[in-house]
Amino acid sequence: MLGSDAAACANPTASAVLVRVEGFKARTGMLRVQVYGGNPADWLAKGKKLRRIELPVTASGYMDVCIAVPGPGKYAIAVRHDVDGSGKSGWDDGAAFSRNPSLSLLHLKPDFEKVVIPVGQVPREIGVVLNYRSGFSIRPVGKN
Repeated sequence: MLGSDAAACANPTASAVLVRVEGFKARTGMLRVQVYGGNPADWLAKGKKLRRIELPVTASGYMDVCIAVPGPGKYAIAVRHDVDGSGKSGWDDGAAFSRNPSLSLLHLKPDFEKVVIPVGQVPREIGVVLNYRSGFSIRPVGKN
């Protein structure tokens, strides 16, 4: 388990989300995991995230990142792979969201209803697959 909140996911009575991130295009740069609360108006809005964990991308395999939440409720997770580590969004960067909604160049921000997950008084595990731009589409690496 990775990140400054790792202890929360090891605590059987903590409200937290363990995010398993898969599908890296490159093993470079930084991975950012952000959590948003249950208000759809706050979803991906600047300054509205509840918490952010940033980590260097590991050399291989998936990355299990723990992110603590304030308590039981509805939350949404956004993941970004900053491939070059610049701290700025670029065309080569990857993205994923809780519940793995489909993305397109015309619809980069999935609807809140498609990503929201319930979290109780125990850590919740979810898996996300990174999507990258490929021509005129956005999809996981290796998918046609």
